[in-house]
Amino acid sequence: MKRLIQYIVATLLSACSMSCIEEDNFENSPIGNFDALWNIIDQRYCFFSYSEKEFGLDWNNIYHKYRPLIEKSNTGLEQFDIMGNMLRELRDGHVNLTSEYGTTFYWDWKLNHPINFSDSIQRNYLGANFRVNSGIQYTILPDSNAYAYVGSFASNFGNGNISAMMMSISKCRGLILDIRENGGGMLTSAEELASHFTKEKIHTGYIQHKTGTGHNDLSTPEAIHLEPSDGSIWLRPVVVLTNRGVYSSANYFVMLMRELPHVLILGDRTGGGSGLPLNSTLPNGWGVRFSACPILDRQGKITEFGIDPDTIVHITSEDWNRGHDTMIDAAGMLINRFYEQLENENKE
Repeated sequence: MKRLIQYIVATLLSACSMSCIEEDNFENSPIGNFDALWNIIDQRYCFFSYSEKEFGLDWNNIYHKYRPLIEKSNTGLEQFDIMGNMLRELRDGHVNLTSEYGTTFYWDWKLNHPINFSDSIQRNYLGANFRVNSGIQYTILPDSNAYAYVGSFASNFGNGNISAMMMSISKCRGLILDIRENGGGMLTSAEELASHFTKEKIHTGYIQHKTGTGHNDLSTPEAIHLEPSDGSIWLRPVVVLTNRGVYSSANYFVMLMRELPHVLILGDRTGGGSGLPLNSTLPNGWGVRFSACPILDRQGKITEFGIDPDTIVHITSEDWNRGHDTMIDAAGMLINRFYEQLENENKE
C-alpha cells in the first residue's frame, strides 16, 4: 500500500508539472474551452493505447467530429452536452465533466449488461437479524456458511471492526463475500479488507503513471503487493460474488483477492475502471476528471475493461421469480462441495 501511495504522489507532482500546458494556453470562449478539454485528455489520459486496441478509438477523429458542433452552439448548456458526449467516446466511467449544469457520466459499462443482483432477494438471505459492522452487512446462513455484503468502499474499514466480524463468524465453514453493485471508493479500504485474507505478503499487480504528454508516455510498471493485516486472518474458503456493477476500487479488490489460493471469484465480469483518476479545470471553471494511472494485474494485463470470474454464474429468471439468488446458492454449494471432497480424501 505504501508503494501505491508513493505512485499517487508522483502522479500528482507530474500532473502539476504539466498543468500550465492546458490552462494557460486557451482563452475562456466556447472554442477555447473545447480545445482545452480535448488537450487535457490528449496529453494526460492514460488508456489511449488500450482503447485503440479495444474498440478502435481515434482521438484526433473525435476532435474533428465535435469541434464543428461547438462552433455552431449557442448556449453554455449546448456546449456542456457536446463536450460531455465527446468524453463518452472514451467509454470510461472515471471520465467526467462537471459544471453548473451537472456532471456527465458514461454508464454503458454497466447498463448494457444483466443486473444479476436484487436487494429484495438479498433480504431473503440476510434475514431480519443480520449485523452491520463498518458498513458490512453479514449473517450466518443455514448451511453454516457466512454471508457478508460490502456495498461500497467509500469509507474506511477499521482493522478492529473487520477482526471482530471475523471472530463472530469464526465457526463458519466458509465465507460468501458479496460485492455486487459496489461502485468503488477508496483503494485503501479495498486493501484493508483484502489484507484480512492472507498471512503473507503477495504480489498482486502493477501500477504506472504518465511521464509525458504522449499517448504512450507511461512509466515502467511498478509492482503492487498486498500485505497481511495484523488483525484476524481468514484462510477458510471464500467465494467473492461479482457483477457488472463492480467498479473502480471494487474492481481493484477483485484483482487482489483472485491471487489468493483459497478464494474463488464467482458471477459476472466486473465493470472495470482500473485507472486512478485525477482532476483539472477548464478556463471557464468547469471541472474535468480523467483516468491517469493504469493498474495492471499480476500477469501485466490491463483491468480497465473488467475482470472475468473464475466461475460464470447468472441469476436465472426462474430463481428471480422464486426469490432465490442463483449466485449465493452456487457459492454455498461450492464451499460445501470443497468440504465433501476434503472428507472423502481424508477417508481414503
